[in-house]
Amino acid sequence: MQQDILAYHQKLEAADKAIADTLYKTIHTAFHDVESKIWHAHPVWFIDGNPIVGYSKLKHCVRLLFWSGQSFDEPELQNEGTFKAAEKRYSNVKEIDTEALMRWLQKARTIQWDYKNLIKRKGKLVRLM
Repeated sequence: MQQDILAYHQKLEAADKAIADTLYKTIHTAFHDVESKIWHAHPVWFIDGNPIVGYSKLKHCVRLLFWSGQSFDEPELQNEGTFKAAEKRYSNVKEIDTEALMRWLQKARTIQWDYKNLIKRKGKLVRLM
């Protein structure tokens, strides 16, 4: 695990750390070949500079966020924000369905909206894949 992501995990309470550790291991398995870093204070994975998936600690849960998740056609993911993001929230590590998570990660690799150039395009999202 990268030092910056490890430091993020070490700041979490035990239950949240268990969730984050499981998310990290599963995401890293699917995205071992792409860039990952702490971005806006949370672990995020990028393909060609475009944010794909990340997670963050919220008040009562850990939120898993897919930037293009609204296009996945997955009812377990809830719409988030005004663009194409979707999320899943976890309050217990036992809630993580790793089979579903791997399916979402496969879709995240092939279904992408261009967040990297969102500002350059003045807020207009363009589908990449």
